[in-house]
This record gives sequence, structure tokens and C-alpha cells, in this order.
Amino acid sequence: MEKYRIYKTITFEEREARLTSSYQEAPAGYTGTTSDSTARTAIYNVDMPAARAAYCERIERIVERLNERERLLVRERYMKQDDVFDYKVYNHIFDPPISKDTYVKVRTGAFYKMALSLSAMGLLPLEDLLAKSGESGRKKDERRA
Repeated sequence: MEKYRIYKTITFEEREARLTSSYQEAPAGYTGTTSDSTARTAIYNVDMPAARAAYCERIERIVERLNERERLLVRERYMKQDDVFDYKVYNHIFDPPISKDTYVKVRTGAFYKMALSLSAMGLLPLEDLLAKSGESGRKKDERRA
């Protein structure tokens, strides 16, 4: 969600093409590659804003599918400002206010659903997360023994 917030709040800075060449050591023979920094710059300036907008749109569609309480929690806590804390959300945003334990349950459900959706879209490798959580569980068990 941090990536979403960054894309929404920080403006995209376009790159500019270099007008003067810089010194680079050139190989002795033909390498089969061409260098066109102006084309690379133009492609970057077109593709990056489109990729950022597409990413934000995907996240917004996923959040839109959540139930009302989960949607409110995710939007207010994670999709708006950086300085919003959990206690502000469950004490002031929810009407009526909810307990911390209920808040944790709603948040856990929301992120579980979002992780499944992101995994289905190919944006989140769920298998890697499951493997990491399994490893950390084994490490905790080893420390206890």
C-alpha cells in the first residue's frame, strides 16, 4: 500500500534526453547493439506514467471489492495520508468506534482478500510469502526448543 500512496502523492518526473554525448569506453569490435538514449527516454516518459496509473487502478478495483468495513479501513488508513494511525481509525473514523481486537480482525480479513486478489493477478507471489512465513515459524519453534 506504500507503493500506491507514493504513486498517488509524488508526481512523476520526466527524464530529458541528453544533448551531449558522454565518454564511454567502446569495445573494439561490433557488438550487435545500438544505443538510442532519446528513444529510451521517450519510452520511459510514456510507459512509466501509464504503468503507475494502471497499478493504482488495479489496487482501487481490489479495494472496491472488499466489504464496507474493510474498504473504509483500507482507504482511511492506507490509501490517504502517511500520518494516519490505527487508533485514529478505530476510534474516530469508524462510526460507532470499534475495539482494537475487532479492528485487527477486519484488517486481517481485508489484507487476506487483497493478497489473494493480487496473487490471482500475478502481482504478488503468494508462494514466496507462504514459504517465508513457514521458515519464520520454524525458526520460532527452534528458539523455543
